[in-house]
Amino acid sequence: MSLIRPFRGLRPKREHATDVVAPPYDVLNTEEARLRAKGRPHSFLHISKPEIDLPEGTDPYAAEVYQQGADNLKKIMADNIMMQDDAPCYYAYRLIMGEQQQTGIVAVSNVEDYDSNRIRKHEFTRPDKEDDRTRQIDTLNAQTGPVFLTYRHDAEVDSIIQSAVQAEPEYDLTADDGVQHTLWVISDRNQVEKLTALFDAMDNLYIADGHHRSASASRIAAMRKKDNASHSGDEPYNYFLSVIFPDNQMNILDYNRVVKDLNGEDVDSFIQKVATAFDIAESDEPVRPEHPGQFGMYMQGRWYRLDIHADKIPGDDPVARLDVSLLANNLIDPILGISDPRRDKRIDFVGGIRGLEGLEKRVDSGEMVVAFSLYPTSMADLMSVADANEVMPPKSTWFEPKLADGLVSHLLSE
Repeated sequence: MSLIRPFRGLRPKREHATDVVAPPYDVLNTEEARLRAKGRPHSFLHISKPEIDLPEGTDPYAAEVYQQGADNLKKIMADNIMMQDDAPCYYAYRLIMGEQQQTGIVAVSNVEDYDSNRIRKHEFTRPDKEDDRTRQIDTLNAQTGPVFLTYRHDAEVDSIIQSAVQAEPEYDLTADDGVQHTLWVISDRNQVEKLTALFDAMDNLYIADGHHRSASASRIAAMRKKDNASHSGDEPYNYFLSVIFPDNQMNILDYNRVVKDLNGEDVDSFIQKVATAFDIAESDEPVRPEHPGQFGMYMQGRWYRLDIHADKIPGDDPVARLDVSLLANNLIDPILGISDPRRDKRIDFVGGIRGLEGLEKRVDSGEMVVAFSLYPTSMADLMSVADANEVMPPKSTWFEPKLADGLVSHLLSE
């Protein structure tokens, strides 16, 4: 079984693509999705967030919600809004957000390689989120949310993809957030076979985003294998929907922190304690860290630049030397008393897409007392953590731009 393989993608007919394609299911809450889908009966939000078609207040994890999504998928297919390719293909996929441009492929990836850690992870998963995605995939009998993967860039792979994107695209659309999504069908047998062989020669793929979706795909494969007396390993459920980009095109933004209080300290005593591990300098401008080990801190309308003392940076631990770990282990835990950021309600996280203004807003409103800006985690650090079979602290990476839902889906039965 190959690391990746082509598949018969389920996707919108060209004339309906703009109406169908939607933001990822996990970046909108129910009310935002309901508003986005209003007047758009073909929006993929009716499949990815199907509670919007049920009475307000419906539990989004109720059985009828998953069934509504399956019914909506069947209807959009029956109405010929979406179609399935006749033969297995790869798809070249380009995202453009401002200056950021990245081009990769849509494929299905081998669950066995995920289980054996050839497709490497860097985050813990939550059982409740796994349960949700497992029920969604099983009820729809389809994978509609792609897992975001990366590979160490390879000149031959990139050359084939660049050759494929010289053709006319199947879709070229700009979403309402300004991100441009362009898709090409790669159906040439030589290109398909070559891509399969080149990826199969790679040591590893890495999950950038989508740990719950990949874990759920593994659970589905195990369930269906157990129930299939004639299991061969070739069934669609043995693979999961993926979008795969080269590491040198990936864009990781900072993932910043805001905290509700100073854990009983006044401002002066708090700064004195911070100074035991950091050099502190006031700044007339908002502080966007310029290198690892540097942080911005904002409170009471003032910005400070924090530079961690060199002796606080461990040299051989790929997790402990991450900036998110340095801040947690030298300030957020020992001074602010937040040891479990996954569960502690005193801390929240702000994606870098919101800018430093997003941090100032949370503090100036009185909702939070102090904010911290961080230097973005690098792809090299992410891969080092995954290669060491370790996990990153929560909210370590924020990838932009986001993948679209509804562009290409993977049916689990032909």
